[in-house]
Amino acid sequence: MRRHPSSRRAAAAPWVDDARRELTLARERLLALVQAVPESELVHQHSVLMSPPVWDIAHVANYEEQWLLRALGHETVSDGGLDSLYDALRHPRHVRSRLPLLGVGQALAYAAAVREQTLAHLDSEAETGPEPLVQGGFVYGMVAQHEQQHCETLLATLQLVTRLDLAPPLADPVRIAAPPAPAAGEVLVPGGEFILGSDAPWSYDNERPAHRVTLPDFLVDRSPVTNGAFAAFVEDGGYRRSALWSEAGWRHRLEAGLEHPAYWRAAGAGWERRRFGLWEPLSTAEPVVHVSFYEAEAYARWVGRRLPSEAEWEKAARWSPDAEPPRTWPWGEEPPGPARANLWPVASHPLPAGSFPAGVSAAGALGLIGDVWEWTASDFAPYPGFRAFPYPEYSQAFFGTGQMVLRGGSWAVAPVAMRSSFRNWDFPTRRQIFAGFRCARDA
Repeated sequence: MRRHPSSRRAAAAPWVDDARRELTLARERLLALVQAVPESELVHQHSVLMSPPVWDIAHVANYEEQWLLRALGHETVSDGGLDSLYDALRHPRHVRSRLPLLGVGQALAYAAAVREQTLAHLDSEAETGPEPLVQGGFVYGMVAQHEQQHCETLLATLQLVTRLDLAPPLADPVRIAAPPAPAAGEVLVPGGEFILGSDAPWSYDNERPAHRVTLPDFLVDRSPVTNGAFAAFVEDGGYRRSALWSEAGWRHRLEAGLEHPAYWRAAGAGWERRRFGLWEPLSTAEPVVHVSFYEAEAYARWVGRRLPSEAEWEKAARWSPDAEPPRTWPWGEEPPGPARANLWPVASHPLPAGSFPAGVSAAGALGLIGDVWEWTASDFAPYPGFRAFPYPEYSQAFFGTGQMVLRGGSWAVAPVAMRSSFRNWDFPTRRQIFAGFRCARDA
């Protein structure tokens, strides 16, 4: 199916170069990840919580074909017969290995053909007015973000593999000097009115609309909780003291047999952790990662605090005494870089807390972007005035399903797929994701 170009598509839109760059970066990263892994691991389902990696490859292509080529009326690659097969809601992760999936070579060829069609139309997509999908380049940003999000999903899947010595490929690894001292303590975030959410061109529907909320004064940890701090909780019997856990959290701890964060093991007088098949001594200075919401909640009670609400988290990240609307990033409007945040491709793991002093927020908090996703105390719910766009299954289908909001991104997130208003969500039991937390308390 083709759409004939109109006179309104005579000149390239100002977002075209950004879209081409982000689509290219996402595809280069996806291919680098796939090429670094044996085909036998790409077709294997490593956990009921994660898809076989080959499913993700073709799903990325099918998503692009549906929401970019077909939705804009361009010529498509397939006849739509793959739509059901790669529908994430129709087929939960635990059944996807039993589906008649495309092979690795077929999936890659499909992704390449779809991308070729996308780029062939990119320069002519000059319509920035009445077409909501194209306005501001939204659909191109949505596709680039989606592909980068699945790169992170692939990394979380590969972390489950115990029989590989796998170092995730990075574009340009950057070495960061260790911080001079641990970034401990708390910072005060002043109360008052604050604009929550974002109406930026590439923001998702669940970030919209930007709206005003009022919060009282509160204190929040200057940095995420570290491995060393969490190890003290473990060693103090934190996993044995039911009073520290919610009723649901304690029940899950017993059923799942939780004794410490995922990928940890005792080693002599200390701990080791596994990264992509390799065991190494636990770095006590790095943010703790691979903990569930329930574990984070129990630790917060142990130290006499709580998890921040997502509104508190966003205010800690975006508030400034002289910024209205609030900052896009904790440090201001400059895009992320290796001096400000541990986002891909800076490192292949969290870096010591306090490693990015240039990324400090106006309130004085560090590490709000990158390193680890941070659990909040908020259920995933719509903002007042929410409207599903471009389809209900992106956000609306997950409201009210018992999932908790995470903020801030991890080392595996690409800058295009992260901003201070970005909302992630997952079930409170999940530990395979690159999630940690920081604590808060009333002032």
